Amino acid sequence: MTDMEDLLGEQTPTPAGGRRAERSRRRGPGCLIALVILALLAGAAYWGVTTGIDKIKDQFSSADDYPGPGSGEVTFEVKQGDSIAEMGRGLKEAGIVASVDAFISAAGANPEADKIQPGSYPLLKEMKASDVVAVLVDPEKIITTHVVVPEGLRVKDVVEKLVEQTGFPKADFEKALQDPQALGLPAYAEGNPEGYLFPATYDFAPEEKPADMLKDMVVRWQQAATDNDLEAGADALGYTPQEIMTIASLIEAEGRGKYRAKIARVIYNRLEIDPNPAAGFLQIDASVNYALDRTGSTVITEEDKESVADSPYNLYTQKGLPPTPIEAPGDDSIQAALHPADGPWFFYVTVNLKTGLTKFTDDYDEFLEFKDEYQEYCDTQSDRC
Repeated sequence: MTDMEDLLGEQTPTPAGGRRAERSRRRGPGCLIALVILALLAGAAYWGVTTGIDKIKDQFSSADDYPGPGSGEVTFEVKQGDSIAEMGRGLKEAGIVASVDAFISAAGANPEADKIQPGSYPLLKEMKASDVVAVLVDPEKIITTHVVVPEGLRVKDVVEKLVEQTGFPKADFEKALQDPQALGLPAYAEGNPEGYLFPATYDFAPEEKPADMLKDMVVRWQQAATDNDLEAGADALGYTPQEIMTIASLIEAEGRGKYRAKIARVIYNRLEIDPNPAAGFLQIDASVNYALDRTGSTVITEEDKESVADSPYNLYTQKGLPPTPIEAPGDDSIQAALHPADGPWFFYVTVNLKTGLTKFTDDYDEFLEFKDEYQEYCDTQSDRC
């Protein structure tokens, strides 16, 4: 056989050619198997390279993000202590952002992101991640129920306001008031919340229930007590914190502005100076009104006094302080109770309810003149008496 024959693959009818033909027939299946194996190896290599490229692309390409602006209102809560990643997972689960990575990236690009506050925020489904961050960094976006509780309200008045403003049933607040420990009341309040639901402006979060709201108010009172150094101040005056709170509530009911500290002095003079022209009776109308379950500056009649003669809140028939505060005092009245003015007065009369003009004296006859002046005011200038 020549080399050319080998190149051309010519077959001869010799026995050797027969063996070559047989060998050629045997080589066919082996080549097929080899080709299949090579194909599989090539496919595996291609898949591995492609997968690796895809992973690299995912690593360096931007995370999935919605184009925004989104639709369908949804409330999202940021909980105390949530990390950016935890927020991202919650937002992804709620369908607000397309991916956790998109939110983390957007938060990293916003320098205010580390100041996101706990609370509930109004968002939309399928928002652009940067738009979500822009909402969360704005504390004014937090959803709240805004309630203003003024000074001088009794517990029942506070409850009525909360029911009106929050929509929760009255029974829920009344039930919460039955658990003074959960409310955080001080031991000296003896379970009575009167005077300890602090007057202030509150922004209640959507998830807050009546018990939470009332607790917030007691916590705010605790802040006021700390700021005013209530316990140390009470001790310095020789009174308990509960008594100071009671005195502050009387001041809140009876005076305003610059007169508060002078009214405080009248109360202390009547309590401490013995004998005194008032014979130890505080004779404060607001406390009698509390016993009568009335509010406002209604004139107390002799019939009124007789109808609640046995009440510990009738300070015409009972000596000393009432057993509890009669309403919630604010900072100014607490300060007045802790820092009374200096003076000899035993009597005071607010002679003009519009201006709050209040006159003080230690002379009983002059006190009667003030009362006549007040009565004339009521007869001629006011229908509030």
